[in-house]
Amino acid sequence: MPQAKSFAVVGAGIIGAAVARELLARYPGSSVTVVEKEQAAAGHQTGHNSGVVHAGLYYEPGGLKAKLCRRGVELLQDLAQARSLPYEQCGKLVVALEADEEQRLKNIFERAQANGVPGVGMLGPDGIKDIEPNAVGRMALHSPGTAIISYAAVTEALLDEVRLAGGEVRFGCAVERIEELATGVRLHTSTGQFLADHVIVCAGSQSDRLARGSGANAQPSVVPFFGQYFQLEESYRTILNGLVYPVPDPKYPFLRVHLTKRVDGQMMVGPNAFLSLSREKYHGLGLDFKDLGEVMANPGFWKFASRNLPTAVREIRTVVSEQFFLREAAKYVPSLEGAKATRLTRGIRAQAMDADGKLLDDFAIDYRDHATHIRNAPSPGATSSLAIAEYIVDSLVSRSIA
Repeated sequence: MPQAKSFAVVGAGIIGAAVARELLARYPGSSVTVVEKEQAAAGHQTGHNSGVVHAGLYYEPGGLKAKLCRRGVELLQDLAQARSLPYEQCGKLVVALEADEEQRLKNIFERAQANGVPGVGMLGPDGIKDIEPNAVGRMALHSPGTAIISYAAVTEALLDEVRLAGGEVRFGCAVERIEELATGVRLHTSTGQFLADHVIVCAGSQSDRLARGSGANAQPSVVPFFGQYFQLEESYRTILNGLVYPVPDPKYPFLRVHLTKRVDGQMMVGPNAFLSLSREKYHGLGLDFKDLGEVMANPGFWKFASRNLPTAVREIRTVVSEQFFLREAAKYVPSLEGAKATRLTRGIRAQAMDADGKLLDDFAIDYRDHATHIRNAPSPGATSSLAIAEYIVDSLVSRSIA
């Protein structure tokens, strides 16, 4: 059995909460302290996402995303059942509207099969109607195991278990710098300093800054992208049974507009994806000069931008025009034509980018002697959160951090 130690976990989003819970389970008697700069949990990416439990359709077989997504689904189902959390396995259609999308859809189906996604199948127009009477398309991939949940509720449940197991959660405590020592770390925070044997940094949009500040590699850097959601008016609440997504285009880094149910029964359209002017401002213009200045000074971003001008042109239309946004969704569900919707709080994706302007596709974790930094954990990061926690703690045990 691993020897009891003192651990700090930076960030009270879903991954930080999951890591803290896993540490207490695997290192009995240890001191585990979660530090969070906000006054409540799930204040950033965890509390500003669509709530989709991804089945593992798109990810490179053998990669971390593929493996940890499938394991994460199992662990989320178990937790939801044990804690009576709302969990709806509503299913998802990935729909091809054009002939040139059909081969890409078949490739996704093959990848889903390689990843062991249960129950996936290919449908023609009649099959689409059987699953979603209001949807249209030439062909679709059906994933009956795709589900929805409230990740904020999951995070609260995980932190409850952390406290019950003897862990501590400190809100209003911003980590400013992490200093690696010969035998541990010193965390410099807004409320003072404290020592730990090891720290796991689950800081989302601030991950690159905290990594650099503790001596880790400067790359990858975080470039924030915002996603706008709209909630359809009440009369469209039952227009779909589950989720309807477009076929991803490998030339573009993000999915186009799609339709998503929430566990409260409301139907959302979105998100789009466009450069965010800040890492953590969710309302109005959302401008932060420091955040934007870092992006503008990043040579990798300009390489990325030059390669993705068509995407930017398309996405800016969804940013400035609600009607264009909804017309994109109506291509898949024609009865949405003329629908009204309410703009919701945007989400911000902390996307890691390398020096060449390439977006990191897989999860990325940086291991140091006394610090573990999660450098990239976008979608399906929330779905995979409990499995990411297992993976990280496994690595600590195998490296004799005990």
